[in-house]
Amino acid sequence: MVSVLHRLFSRIPIVFLFAINTTAFAQHATLVPSEEVVLPGTSDSNSPAHWKDGQLAIFQSLSLPLISEGSAQTERLRVRPVLLNSFTHYPLWIEATWLDDDGTLYAWYHHETWVCKNGLSVPEIGALVSKDGGHSFDDLGIILTSGDSANCNAGNGYFAGGHGDFTVLVDPWRFYFYFYFTNYGGSSQGIAAARLPFAARMRPVGQVSKYYQHGWTEPGLGGRVTAILPARVPWNRTDTDSFWGPSLHWNTYLNQFVMLLSRACCTPNWPSEGIYVAFNPDISNPESWSTPAKILGQPDAQWYPQVIGLRPTGTDKVAGRVARFYMKGESHWRIVFGY
Repeated sequence: MVSVLHRLFSRIPIVFLFAINTTAFAQHATLVPSEEVVLPGTSDSNSPAHWKDGQLAIFQSLSLPLISEGSAQTERLRVRPVLLNSFTHYPLWIEATWLDDDGTLYAWYHHETWVCKNGLSVPEIGALVSKDGGHSFDDLGIILTSGDSANCNAGNGYFAGGHGDFTVLVDPWRFYFYFYFTNYGGSSQGIAAARLPFAARMRPVGQVSKYYQHGWTEPGLGGRVTAILPARVPWNRTDTDSFWGPSLHWNTYLNQFVMLLSRACCTPNWPSEGIYVAFNPDISNPESWSTPAKILGQPDAQWYPQVIGLRPTGTDKVAGRVARFYMKGESHWRIVFGY
């Protein structure tokens, strides 16, 4: 998959990527009802996918990850637990993956630490690596943490702050991996961004930089952020109103990056007001995303929206004009992109 993604990106002139910025926001997405596809595990996060040796592998997580494999997303998939070399960062949810040309699989996880007597936790983001296609992983450590103090009086029902519920994509030139994540505490809550040099993927601790005040100027561990999609009502209040849980892919039909988002509003415990889509020709410019547009509301909207492409090489990272649209590991729609 990675070599295909690289070829797709390499065929896009760099000048074109930036030149279309002024017309990027004419893009749109429409959901069309389709036959049901239900992944075999439980998806309590984004469910990244990759192709290896003609087999599609999809990760699903609920405190610990499972890997499901088969010849197509619409067929019966074989499920097995993922083996971890360390449980230091249990529980963890694998939310993003990337397969290197040499077969090494890199993955990034959401980890929660319980710091409040009332059960609120603080998420952080870590890195994994696998030499066997994702059947087992070595933990490379925590790479993204919040520098803000935990707020054990936060009213959202789950988190006292922290960074989590994220996605990761590599840029077209393999300079950086870009992280788009949810910041749940501090003075700039909402969707935030960070990046990891491609060359540091095997030793990522201390190598991540957060986006802050128009530049990649803050350290991944404890640094400040500037939310690119700020919360309208912060996560410490019971009536939170914020986008969260971004899922990104490169769309070969639009020649755009696409971000799907959930919106929580406006009572505790993450009620899903709707699912939204935004577009951006340049993943390295977090401020160039279009204004998110609603594509699904209640009563159908749930959590963890993402695509899996329909082509033989399609995953959650690459899709074309038509793709499968998933929420919580279930697909009842196809998503159609257009101008």
